[in-house]
Amino acid sequence: MSGLLLAAGIIGAIGIIIGVLLGIASEKFKVEVDEKEMLVRAELPGNNCGGCGYPGCDGLADAIAKGKAPVNACPVGGPAVADKIAAIMGVDAGGSVKKVAFVKCKGTCDRTRVQYNYYGADDCRMISVVPGSGEKACAYGCMGYGTCVKACAFDAIHVVDGVAVVDKEKCVACGKCVAACPNHLIELVPYDAQHLVRCSSHDKGKDVKAKCENGCIACTLCTRQCEFDAVHVVDNLAVIDYEKCTNCGKCAAKCPSKIIV
Repeated sequence: MSGLLLAAGIIGAIGIIIGVLLGIASEKFKVEVDEKEMLVRAELPGNNCGGCGYPGCDGLADAIAKGKAPVNACPVGGPAVADKIAAIMGVDAGGSVKKVAFVKCKGTCDRTRVQYNYYGADDCRMISVVPGSGEKACAYGCMGYGTCVKACAFDAIHVVDGVAVVDKEKCVACGKCVAACPNHLIELVPYDAQHLVRCSSHDKGKDVKAKCENGCIACTLCTRQCEFDAVHVVDNLAVIDYEKCTNCGKCAAKCPSKIIV
């Protein structure tokens, strides 16, 4: 019996010593947590997609709390989350606008010239180094092999008739598809933008038509119709300034190729 009591006493003493040592260590090595960082992190959606440019939501919360990132840096949360974080930080949200990804190509399978039949890996980045950059004659257009689809964690982009198409209701503007596209066809545009140019070719009109029936021929009809100086032809391609565009639709109505949609 005395042996059991002795063993229990030794175990109890060891437990007390360990507890004291842990208490001292926790005080000596504790990391101070910024209260604002915790509040900001609570408002972030937790997707950890990396679209903000930081290593997950924890990294972004730390950066915002330290003033190294803007309060509207989270593309997934959008304006609603930006407003909440701005209130925590005591600053203005900066008029953040919800954005979505947009694919600047309308070269569907039935409208583009095929230069050869490709058999191999379905990956746009791998095919971009193949002579001719894939089956389609237009080197600027969507290859249609779905690298952007694989990059999207929100099921917001799919290849339809040879061209990637974004579901703007599912898109959170994380930017993963933008980074994945080797032809740089995808850009983030305002959610409420009603007129966008679905072409990326910088070839001259005659060469464009020889490769794709849906390409921009740089005819400048769109620029002549716009009363707000919102459309310009730059390097043989129509470009819309979304800040100036009023969505009047005159450019789209006059476009002979119907690539302003």
